[in-house]
Amino acid sequence: VDESELLTVPDGWKEPAFTREDNPKGLLEESSFATLFPKYRESYLKECWPLVQKALGEHYVTATLDLIEGSMTVTTTKKTFDPYAIIRARDLIKLLARSVPFEQVFRILQDDIACDIIKIGSLVRKRDTFIKRRGRLLGPKGSTLKALELLTNCYIMVQGNTVSALGPFSGLKEVRKVVLDTMKNIHPIYNIKTLMIKRELSKDPELRSQSWERFLPKFKRKNLKKRKEPKKKNTKKEYTPFPPPQPESQIDKELASGEYFLKERQKKRKRVEEIKAKQADAVKKRQEERNKAFIPPKEKPVVKTKKGN
Repeated sequence: VDESELLTVPDGWKEPAFTREDNPKGLLEESSFATLFPKYRESYLKECWPLVQKALGEHYVTATLDLIEGSMTVTTTKKTFDPYAIIRARDLIKLLARSVPFEQVFRILQDDIACDIIKIGSLVRKRDTFIKRRGRLLGPKGSTLKALELLTNCYIMVQGNTVSALGPFSGLKEVRKVVLDTMKNIHPIYNIKTLMIKRELSKDPELRSQSWERFLPKFKRKNLKKRKEPKKKNTKKEYTPFPPPQPESQIDKELASGEYFLKERQKKRKRVEEIKAKQADAVKKRQEERNKAFIPPKEKPVVKTKKGN
């Protein structure tokens, strides 16, 4: 037999189920797990709890609902033969506490189904940015989330600061990657396109043993908006060890012009003359503006057309 055939998993292969014959004597110790649930889940859990007890009873695991403390507890019994059943029961009550409906939760008891609870609350600092990126994961009317569910064969629930995923192991790996990339400001549509191409490539038996890098798209970040240059650019002046010259005071200016030595009567007369000169200039400008209305516009010369005889 060729060694490469031994390393590959045949199509449709399933690991045999764990039965009582594999562990006839049962478990030596009792194990239990408990989890809290929010107040708004209380009414739903009351309704579906008989179904939870029935589903776990088939695996000989007891379930207790404490409405006073707001907790759910799962415990193994003497009849429990599967040691991993309590881990599945723990995941079941965790998903129930995170608003996943029981119609999806009971699938966790199957061998080929697992769950992943991704905490996204601490990945983004600003609350507004977090809400925006979480909404991007959902898409318009939940279309992005639905596309992701179809491509990964997983059930995904976005609730609060966590994303709960339920499905096969290969799908959970892809879901985690897409969720973390979305919170890092990478749009989920890029990962969805890659998943669609991978799905088509997996149908071809010849390409299964080859690298798919040449088929997968490579997305580069493009900064479309260029940085706006400021209108006022602050240019640094050359460094000089000497301090700037002291500005001239009013007395210095009067001394330079000789006004300082004039008498008070002469100073007053000079100020009056300056005011009159300014007023005359203002009157002159105003008169020129008024005269502009009486200037006739220049007419275009009339071009005489020669009439043909």
